[in-house]
Amino acid sequence: MILETKRLILRPPKKSDWKDIVEGAGNIEVSKNLSLVPHPYTKKDAQKWIKGTIKKWKKKDKKDITFFIELKSERKIIGVTSIHNIDMKDKKATTGSWLNKKYWRKGYMTEAKIPVLDFAFNKIGLKKIETEAFVENISSNGMSKKLGFKKEGLLRKTTVSKATGKVHDANTYGLMKEEWVQTRTRLIKELLKK
Repeated sequence: MILETKRLILRPPKKSDWKDIVEGAGNIEVSKNLSLVPHPYTKKDAQKWIKGTIKKWKKKDKKDITFFIELKSERKIIGVTSIHNIDMKDKKATTGSWLNKKYWRKGYMTEAKIPVLDFAFNKIGLKKIETEAFVENISSNGMSKKLGFKKEGLLRKTTVSKATGKVHDANTYGLMKEEWVQTRTRLIKELLKK
């Protein structure tokens, strides 16, 4: 399954993507905001993670779907975005993402999230998507709000960043399908202006 936007291809991983993953996730400015990514991040780390992600894509009953974000103009993976912990009983899941620091503040994550959230709500049939962001991660908190997520709470000293060993408080957010419909229209208009 492949999703496509004007500048991006969102696709399953390939073993050959490891160099781009190391470059992106290996930057401490990226990994310090993620719970499971060590620093330094090695070729072996990337290859192991990609192998596991490929296995998840092959499962018939998918609980985790991670899209690799390929920048068309460079044919390069610049980040990832996922829908995981898919619970079809309650029709909800969580989402997460990261972007190579070289590509921050260019609108790529907003562009990637639109088709992924559309997919989650319209193809999978979810009613709610949740996400978390470390309190000090201003960009991720801002992105959640921009996408229409509503803050639902604060988890105190909930997650350790593997890269830094630091314990973080995290803001929790939720997005209902009907909220997404309204937000999506606004985001599309913003992207068309660029």
